[in-house]
Amino acid sequence: MEVADIAIAPLKEFMKDSVRLVKKCTKPDRREFTLIASKTAFGFIMFGFVGFFVKLVL
Repeated sequence: MEVADIAIAPLKEFMKDSVRLVKKCTKPDRREFTLIASKTAFGFIMFGFVGFFVKLVL
């Protein structure tokens, strides 16, 4: 094997995998986005309260 084959083969495979991933990804619809956003907001609020109570106790 030449050095070019060793360096170029992984890059070609990475590019092929990347193109396949981008083609498979879809944009979330409104319902899915609101579900993700609400769960994320709930997580932020819960960790905020936990951090507040820990800070309050210590």
